[in-house]
Amino acid sequence: MRTLQPAGWPRPKGYSNGIEASGRTIFVAGQIGWDETETFHAKDFAGQFEQALRNILAVLAEAEAGPEHIVRLTWFITDKQAYLADARRVGEIYRTVMGRNYPVMSVVEVRALMEDEALVEIEATAVLP
Repeated sequence: MRTLQPAGWPRPKGYSNGIEASGRTIFVAGQIGWDETETFHAKDFAGQFEQALRNILAVLAEAEAGPEHIVRLTWFITDKQAYLADARRVGEIYRTVMGRNYPVMSVVEVRALMEDEALVEIEATAVLP
């Protein structure tokens, strides 16, 4: 994989502008903040965010992939202000769970998610060399 950083552009914080990759592609469906029994243990944004990331890694592990193979994350959040209020903790959780891998990302505020208790849903794309 190669990070694409146009000359003269400021380096983004916490994500990449682009990534070039080739290999076996894995698509992970939107994961929310419940565990493998479909139970929400966290009621806050950061807690559900952490569980959603851990769920993504569990799916990737089935393909012998890890966070270093993720090239794209798309987040759907129900409350922009809750995300911003917890941004520092979210960053800490991200680095703890995902390491220093910063794929391309989009964060989109949505009106609701299919599970009423869900505050965040994250889709992932990974590429194994």
